[in-house]
Amino acid sequence: MSINMLTSVAEIAKNVKEILSEAEGGHDWYHIERVWKNALNIHQHEKKGDLYVIQLAALLHDIADAKFYEGDEAIGPATARIIMTKHQVPEKVKEEVIRIIENMSYRSSFSEHSYTSVELDIVRDADRLDAIGAIGIARAFNYGGFKNRPLYDPNIEPVEILSKESYVKNTSPTINHFFEKLLKLKDLMKTEKGKELAIKRHEYMCGFLEQFYTEVR
Repeated sequence: MSINMLTSVAEIAKNVKEILSEAEGGHDWYHIERVWKNALNIHQHEKKGDLYVIQLAALLHDIADAKFYEGDEAIGPATARIIMTKHQVPEKVKEEVIRIIENMSYRSSFSEHSYTSVELDIVRDADRLDAIGAIGIARAFNYGGFKNRPLYDPNIEPVEILSKESYVKNTSPTINHFFEKLLKLKDLMKTEKGKELAIKRHEYMCGFLEQFYTEVR
């Protein structure tokens, strides 16, 4: 990467940190930073993909998450574009980053998309790793509290999520979220390093759930 690229990555990271200074705890700067580090780790092992695109996509993927903007899926890519333009990111790179952001979220997996890339696989795996394991458990309950959802309700069974609409509208207890999404992420990893890292985090969640239901019983 050139000096200009390194500078723009550092400047955009600083900008993102400022913007997300008061964000919900599971989608704040520290989430972005972890995904950024995960992406760098995966890229280092995979040894492929444009590192500049990967870093910008990791930094900007949750700059304006639709779930905090009444489901507006356009605001994230639009905000990312404004930031990249401000920092003079080349047009071709901007378009690649925008495409990654548009195709990254779990809810987007319910729609058919023709776009694929190594960079998308790396950043999406990096993001999904932060949704599982110890951090994933903490983030799930933090968001559940933020939305004032029940922790657990034995009368509400996990549901089978079959569409984007049912995923977006789902308001079930936080513990159900593990069965409705989080336990599925291990098998959705695309990169070899992502798959490797997901195994231990997945097993940790399984151990947590076993202990949780033991205590409930």
